[in-house]
Amino acid sequence: MIKFGKGVVRLRIPILILSLVLLVPSIIGYVNTRINYDILSYLPGDIETMAGQDILLEEFGTGAFSVAVVEGMGNKDIASLKGEIEKIDHVKSVLWYDSFADLSIPMELLPDKIEKTFENKEKNAALMIIMMDTSMSADETLEAVEEIRSLTDQQCLLSGMSAVVADIKKICNSEAVMYVVIASVLSAVVLSLTMDSFLIPLLFLLSIGMAIVYNLGTNFIAGEISFITQALAAVLQLAVTMDYSIFLWHSYQENQQRYAGDKKRAMAHAISNTVTSVVGSSITTVAGFLAMCFMTFTLGLDLGIVMAKGVVFGVAGCVTILPAMILTFDRAIEKTRHRAVIPDLGRIGNFVTKKYVVFIVLFLLILGPALYGYTHNKVYYDLVGTLPDHLESVMANDHLEEEFNMGATHVIIADSGLEAKQVRRMLAELEEVKGIKSAIGLDSILGPAVPPEFVPDTYKEILDNGTYQMIFLLSEYKTASDEVNAQCDTIKQIIKEYDTSAMLIGEAPCTQDLITITDKDFKTVSTVSIVLIFIIIAIVLKSISLPVILVAVIEFAIFINMGIPSYTGTVLPFIASIVIGTIQLGATVDYAILMTNKYKKARYKGADKQEAVSSALNSSLQSVFVSALSFFAATFGVGLYSSIDMISALCVLLARGAIISLFVVAFILPAMFMVFDKLICNTSAGFKNKEKQVKAGSVLS
Repeated sequence: MIKFGKGVVRLRIPILILSLVLLVPSIIGYVNTRINYDILSYLPGDIETMAGQDILLEEFGTGAFSVAVVEGMGNKDIASLKGEIEKIDHVKSVLWYDSFADLSIPMELLPDKIEKTFENKEKNAALMIIMMDTSMSADETLEAVEEIRSLTDQQCLLSGMSAVVADIKKICNSEAVMYVVIASVLSAVVLSLTMDSFLIPLLFLLSIGMAIVYNLGTNFIAGEISFITQALAAVLQLAVTMDYSIFLWHSYQENQQRYAGDKKRAMAHAISNTVTSVVGSSITTVAGFLAMCFMTFTLGLDLGIVMAKGVVFGVAGCVTILPAMILTFDRAIEKTRHRAVIPDLGRIGNFVTKKYVVFIVLFLLILGPALYGYTHNKVYYDLVGTLPDHLESVMANDHLEEEFNMGATHVIIADSGLEAKQVRRMLAELEEVKGIKSAIGLDSILGPAVPPEFVPDTYKEILDNGTYQMIFLLSEYKTASDEVNAQCDTIKQIIKEYDTSAMLIGEAPCTQDLITITDKDFKTVSTVSIVLIFIIIAIVLKSISLPVILVAVIEFAIFINMGIPSYTGTVLPFIASIVIGTIQLGATVDYAILMTNKYKKARYKGADKQEAVSSALNSSLQSVFVSALSFFAATFGVGLYSSIDMISALCVLLARGAIISLFVVAFILPAMFMVFDKLICNTSAGFKNKEKQVKAGSVLS
């Protein structure tokens, strides 16, 4: 590796020039990468709800649909608005009262449930069902949503996933840049306080920033990434890879003392040392992110691949771009030297090793409550619940609930060949299901007072294309609630009795599938990440016992972090329970590996148990502290700023997890080394110096 280090030092100027040139295609790739704002689109394509949506689009030419609440308008004005909406590109059709009968026919002649469905006379409000010919989160659909909203001054509020996705897009576009700014500024502040130069934090951020741009630019190959990945990728990459830069800088300073006056040689050795230590620890981080690729909910694959790439780019930038910058701007770095504001923390080793029994007792006392909290967290799956109350999609849902006692809207796709009697019987059963307000199908519209010829042919085709028929079910229950999930189960049972090929689709059934799938994914990701990281640590440290100890210590930190919400009554977004554990394990196990390597080296050189553990803690704590504090700053600021609860909650959990992992590594891990030192030495390679063992044996003989 020393040859590689010397090569980087020799070619530092060409490296800087090449790194700047590569930014151009990366920025082009980043700008042209589509962002997917629809989380439900990451459900497996072969499940019934997703297959049903494909049928809806292919057979009926209908992808997305929204329920619109129209307030303070007379029938003629609503009819006029309906006509304007239908002229908007990609609006396929709009269902309202005049869709089923001419305005000259009183609404009272329609079946009671249909009349009550589309009108609330007391509140002077009406409903329209707007159907698009493009999919739920297609760019064309989102543009159509914005056009519909522009037609009235909040007199027509759109609910449904497309409206939610449009609002998420709006927020992300306005906040995404600030996420990076906040993370960068707060990290720079922390580094300026903890390091001995004002310029070096800026060089860290510049080199990591380049690696982030390379990573985001290469996402163009995948075609699109999720909005969560887009929002978190830069912040997470900055937080996770910052410690590599810190390790390089500290190694460079140590080697400057060793090779006084020869900074190029010192940097070459610093690069060599960093590659050796960072590659081993970064593999665990990569493994943590790759574990998310095992999720059947493919948002995990999306985030996992992007972040794994980010770590690789971060390591590459740390051992090439950053050294080149440091040597190039050496004079400026020297001119901006200052005394670190935060004092040296490398003096607590003796205290921890002497009081190790206390920390073991604390570990045992905290473990039970932490594990209980970890296994009793409450999570939510309602995407609207992640958004601020002032957004139009949230307001629309509130108005639907208040004025029409409506929550979710389901769609049934059934065989068009079913006999009219069977369909009417099925509709009657469906309307008896608890929480169902009304069922809107062709047979429900044709009440005894409405002859078939009164229904225009165009609207007959909307609900029945000759192969399939479409039935709308309006529910009183909110998406992701226990009530609506039970309702979906009952509906499926009923429709399957009449048509085994019938499908129930919509936001609520999709979310029910999301709950089932992510529950399995949580167990899968946790197991895979632990196994992968266990194997990597075993190989890197050549030990049987150390992987158990290191993984147990970081998992303990995860239990505490994820257990706290259970006691504070905080309800977490579902994605947090899946990804936080594996990210925290992969990202902060580096702290434990750094200390373990120093402990191993000290034992190999002949230090006794307490001396080895104490020196390992003293020599590594400063680096771990700065890294954890930088991780905390980058993520916590974004968590406070973001108005999307899903992103905010993830960042706050990651920030807290970094600090908890810091304390656990500083106090619990050394205590574990003290307790299991003999076991570690006997089950690990590199802890005993064979030459010293031989000499000791010859002296005894």
